[in-house]
Amino acid sequence: MDAYTSFARVYDTFMDNIPYEEWASYVKELLKGYGINDGLVLDLGCGTGSLTELLAKAGYDMIGVDSSEDMLEIAMEKQRSSGLDILYLLQDMREFELYGTVRAVVGICDSLNYILEYEELVQVFRLVNNYLDPGGVFIFDMNTEYKYREILGENTFAEDREDSSFIWDNFYDEDERINEYDLTLFIREGELYRKFQETHYQRAYSLKEVERAAAEAGMEFLAAYDAFTRDPMKEHSERMYVILREKGKEGQE
Repeated sequence: MDAYTSFARVYDTFMDNIPYEEWASYVKELLKGYGINDGLVLDLGCGTGSLTELLAKAGYDMIGVDSSEDMLEIAMEKQRSSGLDILYLLQDMREFELYGTVRAVVGICDSLNYILEYEELVQVFRLVNNYLDPGGVFIFDMNTEYKYREILGENTFAEDREDSSFIWDNFYDEDERINEYDLTLFIREGELYRKFQETHYQRAYSLKEVERAAAEAGMEFLAAYDAFTRDPMKEHSERMYVILREKGKEGQE
């Protein structure tokens, strides 16, 4: 079953514990640290557009790409309410196309972990490199192996809200490094609750694999941080932020 179909309807409800303002501030600091103070920025795997909106409010010209039509419908509802000038595109990040280049690309909230094959991760990096301005940067985060193995793996999480609830069962395969999570949703419709089920898969990548994939794609690896800091990765880091730079367009007309 496709991910982020039924879940899209209640995604923002269950993600209200995510400090998007703080995440956006951190991303803005990283962008400005690499000289990206304004201009066109692509949000790859933008979901319901929460971060996209915040970056647009910060003065960036935003494009959002996501493969879930349901998530993008909610993002566009937010855009109509805010009046922000954001272009949303329904595309798979493994084969996305833009009309020109952008100054930076961001991919936040572990969207890159949904790329299950190493070769496809290389392909995403190649496309990003192709659509970045000379010297442009790609900033993205990933859940770490530690998080899948020690925090999520074989654990069940549940949450009950007034109009919806969920049960989230995790199964982590250490050999394949694939985390499967089965999501059962109960969403209120009138006086009744309807049950929906989705299955999501994410892959854990080591930092060395990310560096190697970037090199194969022709990008330059700049840094990797323990999330929301400027500290290097630790053994128990649950999320890493990676910064890559475009390589290969200098001197082109």
